[in-house]
Amino acid sequence: MASKTQWIEVEGHQIKVTNPDKLLWEKSGITKLDYLQHLARLAPYLIPYCENRYLTTIRYPHGFGGEFFYQKNCPPSPPPFVRTAQLEQLNYVVLDSVPTLIWLGNLSCLEFHPSFHYVGSDLPAEWIIDLDPSVIDHSRTTEAANIVGETLKSMQIESVPKTSGATGIQIFVPIRQGYTFEQLRSIGHFIASYLTERYPRMFTTERMKKDRGDKIYFDYLQHWPGKTLSAPYTPRAREYAPVSTPLLWKELSSPINPADYNLLNIHERLLEHGDLIAKVPEQNLDPILQFLKETILS
Repeated sequence: MASKTQWIEVEGHQIKVTNPDKLLWEKSGITKLDYLQHLARLAPYLIPYCENRYLTTIRYPHGFGGEFFYQKNCPPSPPPFVRTAQLEQLNYVVLDSVPTLIWLGNLSCLEFHPSFHYVGSDLPAEWIIDLDPSVIDHSRTTEAANIVGETLKSMQIESVPKTSGATGIQIFVPIRQGYTFEQLRSIGHFIASYLTERYPRMFTTERMKKDRGDKIYFDYLQHWPGKTLSAPYTPRAREYAPVSTPLLWKELSSPINPADYNLLNIHERLLEHGDLIAKVPEQNLDPILQFLKETILS
């Protein structure tokens, strides 16, 4: 009979692994021990987008397909190496080390959703636009992402598309530090207004899903303090263990299926491409903010 408990050493720390043979993604054959090994390899890519932030995780105690719950408060009696941070009476885990990542993985945290701002700061760490399709249509969602990318490019803003790992595509923009959430929202509102007017059959800013029809929701409101999105390189609790994966724009020349980027093939991709987001310099948004200021005043 297989052991129900196993101890592993991670950077000098002994971490208890319970039920290592439990299947977390049955169709992909990924056990908990497999998952922890995948997390250890993803750590250099995932942790930079979670460290020094307030972390929300989604836990699936019985694996994907079973019951789940969102966890903001740190579980009781964490190991000494786990760092936490207080925000609005909640005690969040701060994912800043491989041992912490593996400890969370053992708790069957299958998704990692960091805050948009750093601990102790009220300024955004980056800018993200979420494109949320109302119906699953990979071709249309990919087309929409290309339109947004070209629009940003016309404004001299470099960006990186990434799969959400679910059904949508998110547009990630590294930014110079010092901008406010209000400033980013003003740019997002400007772009959303332009796109919904130019492509009325493609985009919508209607928040109620039942009222969107088959349009793609251009969500610029999600990027705000207290809200989260899936981190780059986080696994997702979906069939076939997809991973939220940054892409090259040229890869969007054909429809993107998020499930094609998953725990079983992500490592080969990372060896080939590295972290695509890290290769984009922090963007200067002063010109567009000045334009919006002058437009409002005129």
